[in-house]
Amino acid sequence: MSTAPIKLLAAAALGAALTAAVLHFQPRPQQQHDQQAAPAAAQSARRVLYWYDPMKPDQHFEKPGKSPFMDMALLPRYADEGASDPGIAIDPGLQQTLGIALVTVERGTLEDDLRAVGTLVYDPRAVAVVQARANGFVERVYDHAPGDVLAAGAPLADLLIPEWAGAEREFIALLGTHDEALLAAARSRLALAGLPPALIRRIEETRTPRDTVTVTAPLAGAITALNVRAGMTVSAGQTLAEIAALDRVWLEAAVPETEGAGLAAGTPLEVRLRARPGEAIAARVESVLPAADATTRTLTLRAALPNPARTLRPGLLAEVTIRRPAGEHLLVPSNAVIRRGEENIVIVADDAGRLHPQLVTLGREAGERVAVEAGLEAGQRIVRSGQFLIDSEANLRGVLARLPQAREPHTGHTDHTP
Repeated sequence: MSTAPIKLLAAAALGAALTAAVLHFQPRPQQQHDQQAAPAAAQSARRVLYWYDPMKPDQHFEKPGKSPFMDMALLPRYADEGASDPGIAIDPGLQQTLGIALVTVERGTLEDDLRAVGTLVYDPRAVAVVQARANGFVERVYDHAPGDVLAAGAPLADLLIPEWAGAEREFIALLGTHDEALLAAARSRLALAGLPPALIRRIEETRTPRDTVTVTAPLAGAITALNVRAGMTVSAGQTLAEIAALDRVWLEAAVPETEGAGLAAGTPLEVRLRARPGEAIAARVESVLPAADATTRTLTLRAALPNPARTLRPGLLAEVTIRRPAGEHLLVPSNAVIRRGEENIVIVADDAGRLHPQLVTLGREAGERVAVEAGLEAGQRIVRSGQFLIDSEANLRGVLARLPQAREPHTGHTDHTP
């Protein structure tokens, strides 16, 4: 036979019993007049031990007032009731019928992976800026364009530098003196004028002045900027081209600022490119930029990816899994928590088997488990399923506890209808 009808009937029976208990405390109209004075006299004669919140009975207060935990009035605990919180008792057989299961609070680690979207970019630490070493004219520009990939030493442009001619002829004249001191000084003057060391050696070997120099790529990579045209005039320090190396690229990924805690250099990453499905690249965070994006409210992390085959192309999108460090926490099943707005409650079973509501502070959640930062201890037993029914009963207990206060005598019209 299916257990669903049994559970439904049992739950209905429990609810009916609680409803009957509430109705039992409601006075009949004809009894109200006779009962008005008795509760007040009884309440005034009873000694209050402390005041408490039914949803957090382990916290005691010396004076009545509003609960700091719930938006409800504190209840008195009288001396003749005993000092301990009775909790909620449910027959073990009924617990099994209703599917109420307990679980032990344990310490463990959460798999706290974070997913983000990133983009491959040129490594900004491996970018060469090619500049004119002296004032001159562009005689020739080689057949290149932005985006072209060049080898180291590939020619970019030929520059005519008229001001080098005089210094070169002076150096050639000194070569015949064999005076090493004078030659060393002349070489220094040529270098300060902007002549490359290779050109100085060539002039020394050929003893022929050369006022035209070929500007070459200082490293292998892609041209990211080319600002030179044939016939234009250039000045010393003017940027002619920029070249970015391709043997390593950077991954830049945006992470919400609310998820930035725990991110640091060395955090493991798994990178998957949409252009290369099925392939995962292992990497580590190299740095997390100190400033957040004011528009997207995200932090940017960077990771270096080796690219010996030059198959990782800047601009490609990447799906990034961030393996954040998993610290040790008190863990409970996510479905064991009763969530009430900003408050979170679990049902704790004491050594006597009675059930008590307990406010808890939650931490991070992963999968079907959530970390508890405060409110529980390792080894405690809590309700994993069926807690909503128990919570409903706890709320009715609070209603029952307040009924005597609602029946206190009052001035005004009293219904004497028999």
